[in-house]
Amino acid sequence: MASRTDASPTTDTMEQLARRFAATRRLSLDLVATLSDADASAQSMPDASPAKWHLAHTSWFFETFVLRDHVAGYRLFDERYPFLFNSYYEAEGPRHGRPKRGLLTRPSLDEVRIWRAHVDTAVQTALSDLSPAAQALVELGIQHEQQHQELLLTDLKHLFAQNPLGPAVWSGDSAIANKVAQFSAVLPPRGEASAMRWVKGAEGVVSVGHAGDTFAFDCEVPRFSALLTPHALASRPVSNREWQQFIDDGGYHTSSLWLSDGWAWVQSEDVDTPAYWREGRQFTLSGWQEIDPAAPVTHISFFEADAFASWAGARLPTEIEWEAAAAALDPASGQQLDAAGPVQPAAPGADTGLQQMFGSVWEWTGSAYRPYPGFRAAPGAVGEYNGKFMSGQFVLRGGSCATPRGHLRASYRNFFYPHQRWQFTGVRLAKDL
Repeated sequence: MASRTDASPTTDTMEQLARRFAATRRLSLDLVATLSDADASAQSMPDASPAKWHLAHTSWFFETFVLRDHVAGYRLFDERYPFLFNSYYEAEGPRHGRPKRGLLTRPSLDEVRIWRAHVDTAVQTALSDLSPAAQALVELGIQHEQQHQELLLTDLKHLFAQNPLGPAVWSGDSAIANKVAQFSAVLPPRGEASAMRWVKGAEGVVSVGHAGDTFAFDCEVPRFSALLTPHALASRPVSNREWQQFIDDGGYHTSSLWLSDGWAWVQSEDVDTPAYWREGRQFTLSGWQEIDPAAPVTHISFFEADAFASWAGARLPTEIEWEAAAAALDPASGQQLDAAGPVQPAAPGADTGLQQMFGSVWEWTGSAYRPYPGFRAAPGAVGEYNGKFMSGQFVLRGGSCATPRGHLRASYRNFFYPHQRWQFTGVRLAKDL
């Protein structure tokens, strides 16, 4: 991923960058504050990583690409750590295998916290003297860590769901417990969802992709023109109640609704509900809770989203349709992860217009994750961030209840393989007009 900011920050911008760096690093620690070393070290599947690994990897990122490469005389905190905590950067050499991250019982959680403090102090000390290129890497590191904060939460949820006791990750009346209590019972709160309406989308030639000199990942650029034919988007995401109707109508057992790969996946994995559903309840970061019929359905795969759209006589939106519709909306709206305090319920919105475009659940689109016309990967190791993954995955838009507020843009492109659903993924319908 790459920043679009080429100029050196002003003094005020530098102060803001320092504050955002500190706040981001602090939030990661807050999210693991109540975990034991065992909680933070376990890995529930190859797609997920231990919480401790997330804390360490994000520190490795700052230490490697900012401190090692741009601060004269800086010495690595521990020369063994790059092998342990490099994720997928081939340019950085060999690394510990992803499926075996849960075997890293050492360093301990406390030792990782000590390393983080060392890196934080070094970055803060060097920040004002860094070159513009290095300052841009600090910004990239902040955005990178915000992505890992969401991954940390979804990975913890998957881990705790494997425990037959169904323990809550957080419990009690603490601010962090209140914050995460709604992560799998997203708004609107219990009651009736607003009526689903069709909202006509933009048509003709539209411009999509990131514009301006603020931060964006390299997969969001360059900006380009695209042609949209007449279409409409659903006013809100599909709800749990509507998904239950799909189940009751035999949706998971009707092959004609499914893509061939999706039907093979349903059969081989014995899938018949969204992830974390069991007998009218769903597992959340606060343990098992009753399913809220009005809340957006979440933890569904691309295959499930596409099958539901077929059942509903609709289709998935393209990512260009979605971005054109969201361009004028506030990306900081909706239910997202905040820096401190409990989640404040987001207003469900009026009965007309587009609701919950940002926050709540990532929305699958029908668009393959491929480069925009004219895309060029950034030079160096950071160029491995996005470009090499542009194969076999689909784009999601809009963020979720676990996305840090302030991290999103209308042009933001998330991407996962079509069978994956441990993230907070949902669906908004579209149709041709």
